Amino acid sequence: MPAVRRVSVVIPCYNAERYIAATLEAVLAQAGSELEVIVVDDGSRDGSAARVAREFPQVRLIRKANGGVAAARNAGIAAASHDWVAFCDADDIWLPGKLAAQFDAMDATPGCRMSYTAWHVWHSAEPHPDEALLAELRAAADDFSRWRGATGWLYPELLLDCVVWTSTVLMERRLLDEIGGFPTDLRVGEDYDLWLRASRVTCIERVARPFALYRQHPQSITRSAPSANYKGRVIQSAIDRWGYAGPDGRRADAGIVREMLAKTWSDYAAAQISAGQRAAGRASAREALRLAAGHLPAWKLLLKSWLPRRAA
Repeated sequence: MPAVRRVSVVIPCYNAERYIAATLEAVLAQAGSELEVIVVDDGSRDGSAARVAREFPQVRLIRKANGGVAAARNAGIAAASHDWVAFCDADDIWLPGKLAAQFDAMDATPGCRMSYTAWHVWHSAEPHPDEALLAELRAAADDFSRWRGATGWLYPELLLDCVVWTSTVLMERRLLDEIGGFPTDLRVGEDYDLWLRASRVTCIERVARPFALYRQHPQSITRSAPSANYKGRVIQSAIDRWGYAGPDGRRADAGIVREMLAKTWSDYAAAQISAGQRAAGRASAREALRLAAGHLPAWKLLLKSWLPRRAA
């Protein structure tokens, strides 16, 4: 009989009083592993921390001043005492069997030190998923064509997109010790940066079944323009450091990567122009065209940035 795996689950929490109980219930219901659940309250202004302390005495609660999700996750990692670390955001939901399925996948791949699962995007402001949704996912769980995705040595795939979602990740604690934690200088993309670093030293197995619900609700929608092109910055940093080839010898197509990088700049330009930052948007559109001269969205945005504003 295999030994019970010891897993530290790190949950950063900021103003998630409405959702944190449902998240913790789902995590604590995981069978087959010895769990250490760590909630890092990142300076919440609501009753999140009080609710965790009151309703979940078995959970370790760390309170800290607000410093962002990367710093909160790093604090949880530093406090973790188990051999494996898993991540879950405070408004997401794990489904039964998640950790067991990930360990099975990694056991079948010698040397694998990290895994993730498929997930379902869940548009809801209700704390708990309804039974109809869960029944639908159970019925569709074996539809491999729906849930398949990148697996193995993922560096080339990650240069094209962040195919790994944080609330599904399970990784060896020693791997985090080797490659470092989440970069706190990135407001967005801190997880992307970490997965790219991990992809240089381990294969990353995907479990092609939906084992988590990624919650989307009105409060989670960002309406202001980002302060930087974080995605482009993360990818360009990886290329500058490691190039286009993964440790297994497979290479990403440089032309496709450049086109994708151009898209990050045109997306950023669109957000800037929509926020009234027309000069900055023009500069971002020009950066997109520097990377891919035929990138049509950037040409359209460049034109839009010079057109007169419409009257309100």
